[in-house]
Amino acid sequence: MAVIGPPLAAVLIFEIILNGTAMFNHGNIRMPSAVDQLLRLVVATPDMHRVHHSVTIRETNSNFGFNFPWWDRLFGTYRTQPAAGHDKMVIGLSQFRDVGRLTLPILLVLPFSGNPGNYALNRIGRDPSVIRQKKVDKQKPGV
Repeated sequence: MAVIGPPLAAVLIFEIILNGTAMFNHGNIRMPSAVDQLLRLVVATPDMHRVHHSVTIRETNSNFGFNFPWWDRLFGTYRTQPAAGHDKMVIGLSQFRDVGRLTLPILLVLPFSGNPGNYALNRIGRDPSVIRQKKVDKQKPGV
Protein backbone atom coordinates (compact mmCIF):
# COMPACT_ATOMS: atom_id res chain seq x y z
CA MET A 1 0.00 0.00 0.00
CA ALA A 2 1.42 3.38 -1.03
CA VAL A 3 1.56 6.18 1.51
CA ILE A 4 2.11 9.87 0.76
CA GLY A 5 5.62 10.91 1.68
CA PRO A 6 9.24 10.14 0.91
CA PRO A 7 10.44 6.55 0.55
CA LEU A 8 11.44 4.86 3.81
CA ALA A 9 15.01 4.36 2.57
CA ALA A 10 15.38 8.12 1.90
CA VAL A 11 14.17 8.99 5.42
CA LEU A 12 16.51 6.41 6.94
CA ILE A 13 19.53 7.69 4.99
CA PHE A 14 18.67 11.30 5.88
CA GLU A 15 18.41 10.48 9.60
CA ILE A 16 21.69 8.55 9.61
CA ILE A 17 23.54 11.45 7.93
CA LEU A 18 21.83 14.09 10.10
CA ASN A 19 22.59 12.27 13.36
CA GLY A 20 26.12 11.44 12.23
CA THR A 21 26.93 15.10 11.55
CA ALA A 22 25.29 16.15 14.83
CA MET A 23 27.44 13.69 16.78
CA PHE A 24 30.53 14.84 14.87
CA ASN A 25 30.14 18.56 15.53
CA HIS A 26 28.98 18.12 19.12
CA GLY A 27 32.01 15.90 19.80
CA ASN A 28 34.99 17.22 21.71
CA ILE A 29 37.35 16.68 18.80
CA ARG A 30 40.48 18.72 18.25
CA MET A 31 41.84 18.75 14.73
CA PRO A 32 44.56 20.71 12.95
CA SER A 33 43.45 24.24 12.00
CA ALA A 34 44.03 23.64 8.28
CA VAL A 35 41.78 20.55 8.34
CA ASP A 36 39.11 22.43 10.31
CA GLN A 37 39.16 25.34 7.84
CA LEU A 38 38.83 22.97 4.89
CA LEU A 39 35.99 20.96 6.46
CA ARG A 40 34.08 24.17 7.34
CA LEU A 41 33.45 24.62 3.64
CA VAL A 42 31.21 21.53 3.54
CA VAL A 43 30.25 20.56 7.10
CA ALA A 44 29.92 22.25 10.49
CA THR A 45 32.99 21.32 12.53
CA PRO A 46 33.13 20.97 16.33
CA ASP A 47 35.10 24.25 16.70
CA MET A 48 32.64 26.06 14.45
CA HIS A 49 29.47 24.84 16.16
CA ARG A 50 30.87 25.07 19.73
CA VAL A 51 30.64 28.88 19.50
CA HIS A 52 26.83 28.46 19.46
CA HIS A 53 26.93 26.98 22.99
CA SER A 54 28.61 30.04 24.57
CA VAL A 55 26.88 31.97 27.41
CA THR A 56 27.64 35.20 25.53
CA ILE A 57 24.42 35.98 23.68
CA ARG A 58 26.08 37.34 20.53
CA GLU A 59 27.87 33.98 20.27
CA THR A 60 24.87 31.87 21.29
CA ASN A 61 22.94 33.48 18.45
CA SER A 62 25.45 32.30 15.87
CA ASN A 63 26.60 29.10 14.15
CA PHE A 64 23.20 27.42 14.47
CA GLY A 65 23.88 24.85 11.76
CA PHE A 66 25.05 21.44 12.85
CA ASN A 67 25.28 19.81 9.46
CA PHE A 68 25.80 22.38 6.66
CA PRO A 69 27.73 25.59 7.35
CA TRP A 70 26.20 27.55 4.46
CA TRP A 71 23.04 28.64 6.30
CA ASP A 72 24.92 30.67 8.89
CA ARG A 73 26.97 32.39 6.21
CA LEU A 74 23.84 33.06 4.15
CA PHE A 75 21.86 34.54 7.08
CA GLY A 76 24.77 36.44 8.66
CA THR A 77 24.99 34.35 11.85
CA TYR A 78 28.44 32.86 11.19
CA ARG A 79 31.27 33.52 13.70
CA THR A 80 34.72 32.08 13.14
CA GLN A 81 35.77 31.89 16.82
CA PRO A 82 34.46 32.85 20.28
CA ALA A 83 35.78 36.16 21.62
CA ALA A 84 37.52 34.51 24.59
CA GLY A 85 38.86 31.62 22.51
CA HIS A 86 37.70 28.03 22.81
CA ASP A 87 39.72 27.28 25.95
CA LYS A 88 38.25 30.19 27.96
CA MET A 89 34.72 30.19 26.51
CA VAL A 90 31.99 29.47 29.09
CA ILE A 91 29.38 27.03 27.78
CA GLY A 92 25.67 27.15 28.66
CA LEU A 93 22.90 29.69 29.08
CA SER A 94 23.43 32.55 31.52
CA GLN A 95 20.05 32.10 33.25
CA PHE A 96 20.89 28.45 34.02
CA ARG A 97 24.20 28.90 35.83
CA ASP A 98 22.67 28.68 39.34
CA VAL A 99 22.84 25.02 40.45
CA GLY A 100 19.91 25.59 42.83
CA ARG A 101 17.63 26.33 39.86
CA LEU A 102 18.59 23.14 38.04
CA THR A 103 16.52 20.69 40.09
CA LEU A 104 14.29 18.15 38.36
CA PRO A 105 10.99 19.83 39.39
CA ILE A 106 12.14 23.26 38.17
CA LEU A 107 13.42 21.82 34.88
CA LEU A 108 10.12 19.96 34.32
CA VAL A 109 8.13 23.20 34.79
CA LEU A 110 10.55 25.30 32.74
CA PRO A 111 8.79 24.93 29.33
CA PHE A 112 5.55 26.16 30.88
CA SER A 113 7.00 29.04 32.96
CA GLY A 114 6.91 31.55 30.11
CA ASN A 115 10.25 33.04 31.15
CA PRO A 116 12.84 32.62 28.38
CA GLY A 117 15.42 34.57 30.39
CA ASN A 118 17.97 36.70 28.55
CA TYR A 119 18.19 34.37 25.59
CA ALA A 120 16.37 36.05 22.75
CA LEU A 121 17.31 36.84 19.18
CA ASN A 122 16.41 40.50 19.65
CA ARG A 123 19.34 40.84 22.07
CA ILE A 124 22.08 39.82 19.63
CA GLY A 125 25.34 41.42 20.64
CA ARG A 126 24.36 42.10 24.26
CA ASP A 127 26.30 40.38 27.00
CA PRO A 128 24.04 38.68 29.59
CA SER A 129 25.99 40.14 32.54
CA VAL A 130 25.41 43.68 31.20
CA ILE A 131 21.65 43.04 30.88
CA ARG A 132 21.50 41.66 34.44
CA GLN A 133 23.48 44.62 35.83
CA LYS A 134 21.10 47.13 34.20
CA LYS A 135 18.13 45.34 35.84
CA VAL A 136 19.88 45.54 39.23
CA ASP A 137 20.69 49.24 38.71
CA LYS A 138 17.04 50.01 37.86
CA GLN A 139 15.92 48.35 41.10
CA LYS A 140 18.26 50.49 43.23
CA PRO A 141 16.63 53.69 44.51
CA GLY A 142 18.14 56.89 43.15
CA VAL A 143 19.85 55.23 40.16
